Amino acid sequence: MKKYFGTDGIRGEVNKGNITGEMFFRFGLAAGTYFSNQNKERHKAIIAKDTRLSGYMLEPALVSGLISSGMDVFLLGPLPTNGLAMLTKSMKADLGIMLTASHNPHTDNGLKLFGPDGMKLSDKVEKQIEKLIDDKVEKYFVKPNELGRAKRLEDATENYISILKNIFPKSFNLSGIKIFLDCANGAAYKSAPALLRELGADVVAIGINPDGFNINKNCGSTHPELIQQSVKTHKADIGIAFDGDADRVIMCDEKGEIIDGDQIIAMIAKNWKKKKILKGGVVGTLMTNLGLENYFRSNDIKFYRANVGDRYVKEKMNTLKYNLGGEQSGHIILGNLATTGDGLLVALEVLSSLKNNVKASKVFSVFKKIPQILENIKVKNKNIIENKSLSAKINQINKNLKQEGRLLVRKSGTENLIRIMVESSDKKLIKDTVNEVKKLILNYA
Repeated sequence: MKKYFGTDGIRGEVNKGNITGEMFFRFGLAAGTYFSNQNKERHKAIIAKDTRLSGYMLEPALVSGLISSGMDVFLLGPLPTNGLAMLTKSMKADLGIMLTASHNPHTDNGLKLFGPDGMKLSDKVEKQIEKLIDDKVEKYFVKPNELGRAKRLEDATENYISILKNIFPKSFNLSGIKIFLDCANGAAYKSAPALLRELGADVVAIGINPDGFNINKNCGSTHPELIQQSVKTHKADIGIAFDGDADRVIMCDEKGEIIDGDQIIAMIAKNWKKKKILKGGVVGTLMTNLGLENYFRSNDIKFYRANVGDRYVKEKMNTLKYNLGGEQSGHIILGNLATTGDGLLVALEVLSSLKNNVKASKVFSVFKKIPQILENIKVKNKNIIENKSLSAKINQINKNLKQEGRLLVRKSGTENLIRIMVESSDKKLIKDTVNEVKKLILNYA
């Protein structure tokens, strides 16, 4: 079991626990030491961040730790997570670090680590870095003449936009498409509107005025009601909402109907199969709607469920040699184009299907979702879910559902929450099951 790293990096409330300047110095020193030990050449790390005020506190501490390990550091400023992953690879960096707490409020922050291949680090590597974090820092300080250097790069956003544009044919444009865009006052507040407008789209954008405190605040992918209302008000063809670090995307059609990650994956899989570019099949997660699995089965598309977390989705995609995978929450990985979720890249792939006046509501009528309820229970100790007695009772409830439904109970990888998911064609059964499980968990909390 890991001590610091969760499902998706390290995350928590600022100036508490692991999210302090002191700990980020240790994180930087440990990560820099681990990657500097791989060979004897000069090493470099690149750092990007979202728009949280705390980034200005944590970034210098991280840089100090990296420089103390002898690693050169390049600072990119606000940039989507996959932009950081792409530039880690293109700049031939040893390490990429994204300072973000994703969809969490501004009071939280954290980091995600990427290796030189642009991939999130494996559990094995994270455990090795954790050993270094807890060791005596003085052991890993380099000599004064071996210290790293720091430099700020001003063209990271332009480079990221250029990489995305080059993925598509030069003839690709979005003229005639009106988009209502919500950037969540987060990492994509510059790149997303700029790229979509460069491609010719008519863009009405909100969430593009970050002040350090308003990231994800009543906006972005966790508040899709904004794009639902605004698409109709502005008579837009589609609504697009990102989260704080823009590695996930939620959409709505011109009627204001939500298009979640499962629906987006279904549409892309259908198109890619038709174009004969879908390799192997699709990787989803334990949260993937049963309706999507049924759709894949009836259309002869292989499907595999991985653990929740886009890192685990990507690892399974690599193992199976599949090139499409993702989560209901909107983390979608286009494996032949990116190493992690990229909301803007996925949006471009979707928008490429809206040419010739094709309505989004038509494009996304791919499969019928099985009714599903997701409920989060806030607890002091999320590890109660590992209690043998509680676990046995939850398993029995799941068995009692038989073929009529599916129950999944898991702890959040980043927050003190226990997540309950129930799906079934019987809506009353769903509600009854959620209430039963919720009551059971609260008795143990």
